Amino acid sequence: MSDILFLSHRIPFPPDRGDKIRSHHLLKALAHIAPVHAATFGETAADMAEESALEGVAKSHLLIQRDKALPIAGIEALLTGKPVSLTAFDDVRLREWVGRTLAEQPIRTIVVFSGQMGQYVPDDFDGRVVIDLCDVDSAKFDAYAEEGRLPRSLIDRREGRILAAEEARLADRSNEVLLVSEAEAELFRSRLPDGSARKVSALRNGIDAHFFDPEGATSPSPFAGGAGPHLVFTGQMDYPPNVSAVQRVAASLLPSIRQEFPDAQFHIVGRAPIDKVMRLNAVAGVKVWGEVPDVRPFIRAADAILAPLTIARGIQNKVLEAMAMARPVIVSPEAATGIDATDGIHFAVGDSDDALVKLTIATLSDGEAAKAMGVAARRYVLQNQSWEAMLAPLPALLGREPRHVA
Repeated sequence: MSDILFLSHRIPFPPDRGDKIRSHHLLKALAHIAPVHAATFGETAADMAEESALEGVAKSHLLIQRDKALPIAGIEALLTGKPVSLTAFDDVRLREWVGRTLAEQPIRTIVVFSGQMGQYVPDDFDGRVVIDLCDVDSAKFDAYAEEGRLPRSLIDRREGRILAAEEARLADRSNEVLLVSEAEAELFRSRLPDGSARKVSALRNGIDAHFFDPEGATSPSPFAGGAGPHLVFTGQMDYPPNVSAVQRVAASLLPSIRQEFPDAQFHIVGRAPIDKVMRLNAVAGVKVWGEVPDVRPFIRAADAILAPLTIARGIQNKVLEAMAMARPVIVSPEAATGIDATDGIHFAVGDSDDALVKLTIATLSDGEAAKAMGVAARRYVLQNQSWEAMLAPLPALLGREPRHVA
């Protein structure tokens, strides 16, 4: 059986953020189908320290420290007419390794994780190409441009336009294009010619419900002795949609919630909080925790999880993780996209600031109803969102059958 080449824009270890969680489980599933050769980038010392984990899964591998500064990538993008998203991940060392590995190894399938890595698929490769875009990045930049201000909106509009052309090229080049939800897949199909659109399908995210188990998270509450109730948001805090979401809570939701619950606290939990986020510590009732060793104690101790994103592509792992932890979750329609749960039973969806405030107050006011929603949420995840179930179609998408690994 021929081997698989796996190209990922970030090392899939540790699986501690949305894209790395998906690529982690995808890589492990691929390794159960055929031997995998993996090439990827690390961005931090912690990433580079995970090389042994990558080596343990891959038959051969390349891990490169990505240190190209964004201004340099921007200049390259302007000079070449390419998206910044591509030039930021363009590296001659990885390109040479791919060429050498394809020449020396029996590889007949290339799996690309994230559109930034499609540039490494050689034009003359005649095997099967499967590209997991996760979500439609060009649409995300279009949304940034609509919501942003000059001059940044012009930059985002250019990125969205040129990235859309690259996504269309990848769809034409590939045998299969995967998106994280049917809604995201349908959006992508609508932006493509019919011939390429027929290649597009959804491969949904799963959740590790054994890890995100309220009975397994036994650490003491990080909020012990503090006033409450406690509302929690988790996520990468240099990611613009997450930044906008917590700013929305601090400015538009929390003050109204505190009129009903004066001691309500909003906890922002996640790595790399930028200055805009750190400044929210000055808002009454807000605490920015930054990176923590384990988010589960924070989720478990929350009276409710708030996820009022206004820009959200694909499925929000933060929502599924909280549901798996049996917590009541209050979300915007954007944050609920791709999760086939029932509003009012598995989570609560509010389409405006006023609606989100009312739902949060109602949840905090009725402990029994909140508990029942959390129980229903975990049941939903167990029945519908396991990684095993989500990745079951993968061998067929690759034209393979699983191999048995000792």
